[in-house]
Amino acid sequence: MKEVIPNSAAVRLALSGSRYVDVAALPWNEPVPGLRMKVLYKDDQAKEAMMLVEAGPGAVIPEHVHGGVEWALVLEGTMEDEEGVVSAGNFVYRPAGSRHSVRMPNGAKYIGFFHGSARMTATGQLFPNYEP
Repeated sequence: MKEVIPNSAAVRLALSGSRYVDVAALPWNEPVPGLRMKVLYKDDQAKEAMMLVEAGPGAVIPEHVHGGVEWALVLEGTMEDEEGVVSAGNFVYRPAGSRHSVRMPNGAKYIGFFHGSARMTATGQLFPNYEP
């Protein structure tokens, strides 16, 4: 017997497991002055998150240590740290255990993907903060 799948977007979505995100409808949050983020994806169990980040000119992410991996694709502007500069259209990968601070002297827009959290050196705060 041939399986019949109803022609319904909701049913197709449930079967495929795909999730479509209306990025414009997502709220911004501001974890540090001059930096705002939208959470595009977060899986607390897998400890993974993807975020759209906009940083104003002069924004700084204070020193932190990565407990997992971070990947970032710069869409606009530049990001710099102690190891180098990443400009628009380019990509950086930071392995677990890397320690750095990030500066955006002229502002930046990027997509960041995290596996695991980073711990802020000064405060001990974890980012992203996954729910148990």
